[in-house]
Amino acid sequence: MTPIDGNIFATDRIRLRGVEETDFDYFFKWELDSESARMDDEIWYPTSSASRREWVQSQTKLTGADDEFRFTIVTHDNIVLGTLNTHTINRRCGTFMYGVYIAPEQRKKGYASEAIKLTLRYYFHERRYQKVNAEVYAFNAASIQLHEQFGFMLEGRLRRMVYTNGAYHDALIYGMTREEFEAKYT
Repeated sequence: MTPIDGNIFATDRIRLRGVEETDFDYFFKWELDSESARMDDEIWYPTSSASRREWVQSQTKLTGADDEFRFTIVTHDNIVLGTLNTHTINRRCGTFMYGVYIAPEQRKKGYASEAIKLTLRYYFHERRYQKVNAEVYAFNAASIQLHEQFGFMLEGRLRRMVYTNGAYHDALIYGMTREEFEAKYT
């Protein structure tokens, strides 16, 4: 996987870009998918289209100045596949976290792995971070499989951290260092 056309945010299949106002329909549609919401974060109260539009507009203004950023994952034909956001930035220690969401009809095609590779390469090689962590809920078998196949190490289990669908669940913490990433993907 090498950058395409000199763009470090692109492969031959996908590219990462900032959120555009035209992405509103995708974000609004994704919000209606309760099962995906449960796997990603939690099922929130329904929001109005005006509220969601306001949130999308706020995301279009992100510049990455604090290294927290929401990428939209798209094909080269600008078909929106999902989103990846970086968060929990600790510049002093060189660590960060991320979350990734792929639309249900686009899953199991390798798009999440490609988006993660692009993001980690950028944060490790351009932003000087040395470690990434991802929190995965113990009931999210697809995300567990994705992270383990990608090369993340299970570093911890926080018991009964998530309540959803009438039960408490554990949160799994996966981690990868820059050296582990380079050993597998360079």
